[in-house]
Amino acid sequence: MLDYKLLAALAAVVEQAGFERAAQVLGLSQSAVSQRIKLLEARVGQPVLLRATPPVATEVGQRLLNHVQQVRLLERDIQAQVPALDEGGLPERLRIALNADSLATWWAAAVGEFCASRRLLLDLVVEDQDVGLKRMRAGEVAACVCASERPVAGARAVLLGGMRYRALASPGFIARHFPRGVTPTALAQAPAIVFGPDDQLQHRYLSALGVEGGFLHHLCPSSEGFVRLAEAGFGWGLMPELQVQAELARGSLQELLPGRPLDVPLYWHHWRNGGELLGELTRHLGQATAACLVTLD
Repeated sequence: MLDYKLLAALAAVVEQAGFERAAQVLGLSQSAVSQRIKLLEARVGQPVLLRATPPVATEVGQRLLNHVQQVRLLERDIQAQVPALDEGGLPERLRIALNADSLATWWAAAVGEFCASRRLLLDLVVEDQDVGLKRMRAGEVAACVCASERPVAGARAVLLGGMRYRALASPGFIARHFPRGVTPTALAQAPAIVFGPDDQLQHRYLSALGVEGGFLHHLCPSSEGFVRLAEAGFGWGLMPELQVQAELARGSLQELLPGRPLDVPLYWHHWRNGGELLGELTRHLGQATAACLVTLD
């Protein structure tokens, strides 16, 4: 029989990225949290955490975390049916991984009213759209928005639509680096802006133009900062069409290759046994994103 106090300690350590903050969330001493993890490991007969910085769940630890996520959501359904079981009366908190560009553009408008009407609190984990699924695989989140079509075991994936990106730069940058016009070779030789080490959009764009290999680039892990750097002439980069309407209208950013956008599919991944709340949110997202994301064939 699983001891859910021990599982709660495991979840807190992973979600809070350490024993100290986990102890604060649980209202326990750091020593007590450590003892619960050791007791859980004794029960399952193997380590559930790698004592790294931050701590990382082992394979068996990930399975336990996945179970905890689903149990939390199913308990919410039971509490709705039997209100006497809801001792705290606190809003439900849902941990979701999504990419920074979605957070900077369509996400808030799509889920704001839903969260208000369901008294739902969000704990958002920002990851690149190409790697966000690893959070689900590690049992750290109940759902995620990412570019991967294939769900992890025990989960489902729903195509929300496509995020349209355009290759943009400032007029000054274009005049300086492309005096004879924008060509694939010239584009590969000009400095680019990349969101982070996992961001492959610029690489993918150049590959579609027939250019392979590395290129000079700035790293900027901020969607807003990415746009500001491009406006200031630091480099060129792929930016969500939804985010740069004003910049394109006033001419502070211009498209390098008109008619050559890059559409990135966005999938909503959620646990199959995630309860009614995740089911409702999934149905809501399917409707709310229709107006802002590109329809993909």
